[in-house]
Amino acid sequence: MSEYQYYEFAAVDRPLTGQQRAELRSRSTRATITASSFVNEYHWGNLKGDPLDWVERYFDAHVYSANWGSCRLLLRFPREIFVARSLRDYTGRTGRTTHSRFAQSFDAIDTDEHCLLDWWFNDDSGEHVRFSEEADGVGWMARLLPIRDELLRGDTRPLYLGWLARLGNGELRDDDREPPLPDGLKTLTPAQNALAEFLMLDPDCLAAAAETSPPLAAESNDSERFDPWLLKLTKDEMRAALRMLLEGRSQEAERTLRRGFLTWEQTRAPSRAVLPERRCVTELAARVSFHRGVREQREREVRDAAEARRKAERAGYLTSLLEDEDSAWSNIDSKLQRGSGSAYEQAFRALQDLAEAYASAKRESVFRRRLVRLMAQHGKRGAWVTRLTKAGYM
Repeated sequence: MSEYQYYEFAAVDRPLTGQQRAELRSRSTRATITASSFVNEYHWGNLKGDPLDWVERYFDAHVYSANWGSCRLLLRFPREIFVARSLRDYTGRTGRTTHSRFAQSFDAIDTDEHCLLDWWFNDDSGEHVRFSEEADGVGWMARLLPIRDELLRGDTRPLYLGWLARLGNGELRDDDREPPLPDGLKTLTPAQNALAEFLMLDPDCLAAAAETSPPLAAESNDSERFDPWLLKLTKDEMRAALRMLLEGRSQEAERTLRRGFLTWEQTRAPSRAVLPERRCVTELAARVSFHRGVREQREREVRDAAEARRKAERAGYLTSLLEDEDSAWSNIDSKLQRGSGSAYEQAFRALQDLAEAYASAKRESVFRRRLVRLMAQHGKRGAWVTRLTKAGYM
């Protein structure tokens, strides 16, 4: 298998300048570079740069995939978006075990200006067909990029999925407890489902984690939600937001306003009477076994139903052959008259169906008599006789 690595970077908040595009072009003559993206794949060699450095300097998102079973998602955020202490609940900076299959499946990296969230998956077993397909990298950016907006809007489900990736990677101890459980884990967004797929999360582990996750609160009409807060904004706050829009900083303006609104809304929302208890790894593991059993039983039922349908359709087809058996034998005869290899193969498959139909109806003697009659006309066709002999009809 030839080597394959796919690199894609996206600039969201601000387009790349001409100088930045020139700097990137000096690193790659083959890459597709625009004001908002860098895309390249490698069948030999490697990216002439560090993705972490590139995301810090140029981009808001990075997706990587390699056919030896490695993939990565990097997202850049302003530092003030996350509280370091809350991120540690998900990334587990301390107390790691030594049983991890690879170094770190989810991490948060602080820089001078940004916080970088880093999700990894490595398929050490080589069992996943996905990574042997050369086009695996293509399309992931479009599916995963909405994760960034969701996190900017305060949705912590992608962080929890990162913690589940750490659990699957063997980074946790049995007595470690899960981070704060987000609402809506049973109803992930399309981007969050894509992240779970990208990280190859165990669906049974995700189902176990989601058991006690409350549903998302139904959102009221946006006007009803926003208007009371908008009325409280000062002139200076409104001018600051408008100034950012006029300066082309629309993403920053939305982020600032939404953060202010969510903070205000949280102060008014009634606190949840009973918070879900933070389960330990062993408790989750027990529920994973339960959900695996449920899923496997459901899959068996689906397979059994599909097999029953297949058998019923097959029985109906065989019955239809004997309802007009003369036409079925005539069809085989006409194929043999053509004398080609493909015609012999078609005739042989039709004969096998007829044999099965007669056997199902317990009329094997009729099949043998009709076959003798057919061979009286075509018994000198060597390729045809060879097929029947190998199949035991002669």
